Amino acid sequence: MRDDDPRLQRFADFLARSGLKATRQRALIARAFFGAGQHLSAEELYHQIYPQAPGIGLVTVYRTLKLLRKAGLATERRFGESYARFDPSPVDQPHNHLICTRCGKIQEFGHKGLLHLREKVARGYGFAVTECKLELYGLCRDCARRGHGRGQRKDARPARADPRNGPEWPGRAALR
Repeated sequence: MRDDDPRLQRFADFLARSGLKATRQRALIARAFFGAGQHLSAEELYHQIYPQAPGIGLVTVYRTLKLLRKAGLATERRFGESYARFDPSPVDQPHNHLICTRCGKIQEFGHKGLLHLREKVARGYGFAVTECKLELYGLCRDCARRGHGRGQRKDARPARADPRNGPEWPGRAALR
């Protein structure tokens, strides 16, 4: 990760405004987090950082991730798991995920029709959207190919039928 990444400066500015120190440990954690570019738990990030900085504790990593979230530089998500994962995408960016219930793989996706559909549904109900996330649970391509369709991870949330499948919930054609 480059030292001139604007997110690092935004984090340093947030710390200063909050009366907190911009420590070397916080900078190292933020660099590693932004450099990973994927959803990570505090523990996963800790294990990435540990070889370079064995003096950093798991609690410091977790607290820094919470600060990144408060600064608007990360999103905290729970995908049916008992622990949080952090994503370097801010909460105001559309967030859609495919989550494999077998291996736990999380894949982000986008579709230009989703934004239009979200706005159309919200407008129809007179609703102001402040945050939007879409999580689809099932099997990733690799698990489906391996025939793992019968089993699920013990810690993964199973896919559920959507109760909104009545006449007002648009079908596949609405996404085109």
